[in-house]
Amino acid sequence: MSKKVQWDLGRLRIFLTVVQQGSLTRAAVVLGLPQPAISRQISRLEAECGGQLFNRTGRGVTLTDMGEGLLPRIAALLQEADELSTQLDEDARLPSGEVRLAALPSLYMALSVPLFFELKKSFPTIRLQIFEGSAGQIDQWLANGFVDLGLPYRYARTLSDVEPLVQVSSFAVGAPGSELIANPTVPFSALDKQPLVLPGAPSSVRLTLDQMAKQAGITLNVALEADSTQIQIAVAKLGGAYAVLPPHAARAEIEAGTLHLSRIVEPEFNRTIVLGTTAARPPSRAARQVARTIRELFTRNRKYWELSGTGMGGR
Repeated sequence: MSKKVQWDLGRLRIFLTVVQQGSLTRAAVVLGLPQPAISRQISRLEAECGGQLFNRTGRGVTLTDMGEGLLPRIAALLQEADELSTQLDEDARLPSGEVRLAALPSLYMALSVPLFFELKKSFPTIRLQIFEGSAGQIDQWLANGFVDLGLPYRYARTLSDVEPLVQVSSFAVGAPGSELIANPTVPFSALDKQPLVLPGAPSSVRLTLDQMAKQAGITLNVALEADSTQIQIAVAKLGGAYAVLPPHAARAEIEAGTLHLSRIVEPEFNRTIVLGTTAARPPSRAARQVARTIRELFTRNRKYWELSGTGMGGR
């Protein structure tokens, strides 16, 4: 069995330079090496290849048939080695640059603020810009390239254009002691004619609730239209109307006991928080890192999203 050759990349680069220059003398000048050293390296390479690679002429050198056959393989090998070096060099540097993220307002404490501190600690050269908007606005910003990443809701089962992160239940939320939320769960039909504070159309939440109400044969009594989650929480906390929210949107008030809630069932109203990436341009290295950090935060804090309705109704 013949002994495998341990190819010397430096020797292969000398070969390629000689080919490009067509002369050992010119190759020596380009490489900054004495011509005898170039000749020795070529001779060693020819010994390793088992044949002559160059024809020596009075004007320089030309490739033999063996040299012609090996040239594309050697050129490809050196290119791959250069690409590997470039990749390793890039990986050794922290990703940097501006990343524009659109997020739902309800995620400000659950994700947006923790994301800032996580990036500040681990990737300080990434400059994060956060824009808050409804799911429809976020989808539009992703479509036109205004943002790099987006965190909207999805309600349908089709999630082909985005990456699902976590599914959350919807709850009827109101002031402590409210009759509608006296039990851990409440049938959707019980919302019939109850005063509600909901986002205005064409919000995805509102459209989905309107469709569910039509199918259930009930009437949604929208006492106030407000896209602001903070307004919905404030109105519900003061007993003006019931809000329909996922628990993370009002977690501080729920844990403080100033808001109670009851999970909507029969049917359930679930929403999926998803991660979208703009198709307007390839994601930058910094954007890819922010996306990875978002996934890690959701995985690490999964229990944060799992707030049961048990014991959270009116007391």
